Amino acid sequence: MSFGGVFSVLPTPFDPAGELDFGSLRRVIDLFLADGVNGFTALGVTSEVARLTEPERDRVLDAVLAAVNGRVPVVAGTTADGLRTCIEYTQRAKSAGAAAVMISPPRMIKINSDAVAKHFAEVASAVDVPIIVQDYPPISGYAMEASLVARIARDVPAARTIKLEDPPTPFKTSRILEQSKGLDVAIFGGLGGVFLLEELMAGAAGAMTGFAFPAILVKIVMLFRAGRIDEAAEVFYANVPLMRFEFQEGIGMAIRKEVLRRRGAIAHAGIRAPGGTLDETTKQALDRVMAWTGQA
Repeated sequence: MSFGGVFSVLPTPFDPAGELDFGSLRRVIDLFLADGVNGFTALGVTSEVARLTEPERDRVLDAVLAAVNGRVPVVAGTTADGLRTCIEYTQRAKSAGAAAVMISPPRMIKINSDAVAKHFAEVASAVDVPIIVQDYPPISGYAMEASLVARIARDVPAARTIKLEDPPTPFKTSRILEQSKGLDVAIFGGLGGVFLLEELMAGAAGAMTGFAFPAILVKIVMLFRAGRIDEAAEVFYANVPLMRFEFQEGIGMAIRKEVLRRRGAIAHAGIRAPGGTLDETTKQALDRVMAWTGQA
């Protein structure tokens, strides 16, 4: 399966008591489908997957797949530090109906490229499902060299899609594609979309991120693919301030949920502890950047 375009990483909405809010989740899915997304990712980092219990993981994925109902592909995050756990998560995702899984290198002391490559090979050997390799060092604790990503693509045919979130992403996109020539490799940018235009110029297939206005990303990709690069640049540069503001370390998920609350998709913008909350100064700054970019 070939992936490209814009895949939205879904948030996990909670009610004021911290319980799963499936009504809000369905509204987010409907909103993003109306925005023109090409697919969804559930159980990602910005889905607050680390704060979900094991039963909740399954319930969230089942709810996403039911709400999407086959209209676009759904990718499920199945990262785990242990190989056996990662394989079990991947088997569950495939059985539930996910089109692919997304996996980061396992977090372990003194991990090396051989161990990372073997991890992906072992998962692919155990479960026949497309794998999206997530290169996001803040979570995995390991920065994957371009040569390692290309090696995995050569050795593990199921793992030829990469979600690249290790800046400078445009430069690394070019390096990976150069070192994997002859293979059908696709690279998604992430990081809230803040480098999307440059990533597309370097050969990326699209974006996989949780940005709360995916229609903007869809338009940029559409214009770029049509060869209307100057118009794509105009849309991109006009909205980078909003992407940058939303993608703030520590409070980015809280900002994203507040935006989705304002868009009428989720009822409550809270995230599970421990996590950042928005003060009045940040909310006022959000008011300003949304108004300036015409998204208020």
